Amino acid sequence: MGEVQARMEAVLARVMPAAHIAPARLHEAMRYAALGGGKRVRPLLTFAAGEVTRAEHDRLEIAAAAVELIHAYSLAHDDLPC
Repeated sequence: MGEVQARMEAVLARVMPAAHIAPARLHEAMRYAALGGGKRVRPLLTFAAGEVTRAEHDRLEIAAAAVELIHAYSLAHDDLPC
């Protein structure tokens, strides 16, 4: 599990826009929401499903990142005032 967590942190950091790129405040908030750590259970499940289907690890990384980013979005969106 630790290997997947470390791998996902690297992938997420790579696919997210850098915090200094305009609009910097938005990108900083996005990185804060997505790169705040966590168990990364969803990517772990993505990789487990990929092992069953013998999917390529490079493709699984992108799919796992997408799942994790959607999850991060749902958490941030849930906290917004109505």
